[in-house]
Amino acid sequence: MPSPAIPSLFTPVRFGAIELRNRIVMASMTRGRSSNAGLVPTPLHVEYYRQRASAGLLMSEAVWVSQRAIGFVNVPGLFTSEQLAGWRAVTDAVHAEGGRIFAQLAHSGAVSHPDFFDGDLPLAPSAINPGLRSFTPGGFKDTVTPRAMSTEEIHATVDDYRIAARNAKLAGFDGVELHCATTYLLPEFLNSALNRRTDAYGGNAANRARIVFQVLEAMIAEWGPGRVGIKLAPTFAMGGFGPTHETPSTYDYLVDGLNGLSLSHLQIVRARENLHGTPVAALQDTVAYYRARFRGTLVANGGFDRNVADAAVRSEAADLVSFATPFIGNPDLVERLRHELPLSPSDSKTYYQGGARGYIDYPLAERDRSAGT
Repeated sequence: MPSPAIPSLFTPVRFGAIELRNRIVMASMTRGRSSNAGLVPTPLHVEYYRQRASAGLLMSEAVWVSQRAIGFVNVPGLFTSEQLAGWRAVTDAVHAEGGRIFAQLAHSGAVSHPDFFDGDLPLAPSAINPGLRSFTPGGFKDTVTPRAMSTEEIHATVDDYRIAARNAKLAGFDGVELHCATTYLLPEFLNSALNRRTDAYGGNAANRARIVFQVLEAMIAEWGPGRVGIKLAPTFAMGGFGPTHETPSTYDYLVDGLNGLSLSHLQIVRARENLHGTPVAALQDTVAYYRARFRGTLVANGGFDRNVADAAVRSEAADLVSFATPFIGNPDLVERLRHELPLSPSDSKTYYQGGARGYIDYPLAERDRSAGT
């Protein structure tokens, strides 16, 4: 009986309820091109995602689940009919190229700014200023002390995620990923320094993770099994609030609980700094740590190059690998990685705002087709 083939970055994979043609994922990246009052995706978005559709899976930029979720200028939402129509044009273009695309759903929480809400304070688990900077219509501004959410507002926010998940299906996405990484609302709930609540949403691991499970269950109710995933970054620092001594146990509780849900995947952002002497030193090899705990499909993220990514898949340290910045300057990144072609640099000045320049004008690689490579 022949032995099973060793997987590589370029072999197909079952991903929840769908099949992907390779194991390369384009990670979510904020690009700030919805420069219109309605935060609607534009023809620029259609072309940007179409150009990159050779990835096994595209993750959309983090999209707002409601007006109250906004926290970064010119980022599109998924809560109005106009936004749905804009995203439908994107998903149709990706599918026409044979690609797959998930919507990443997000709420900015405390890292937003009153400028987005006519002077009202942002919502957060507790009234604690994270000490970060928010990119507002008036430029970068320091965050302020947010307003602690009431229980009723938490329930309403869970419903916002549910509605956005339904809207993603109506807009033609193949699934959804919950943004639970970096500095946004849900990681704030998981951080014991930013979440000082004494009710059912704070005080211990189960309570801090409660909103995450409620959101995931609401999203699964809209999509069914194998179409909903989550992205986590347990070692990520939030301004002056890094991981705490309760971070490992909180994320252990969360990831163990994810095994009971019918998720498409767990995406883990690996640590890229030395964690020695920190409360999360045990998470230094973040991907391996959660690979041992999570029984489903695992996507590794965080500064991978071609060889390290391929080795991770071949050794089954991860099932897929997601790339972010390399996809900006290389719309044909899959082709370049497959044939070990040089990568083009990208212009960091155009990452978060602008028009076509630095967004859809990067060239494809030149390759000697006659050589059969």
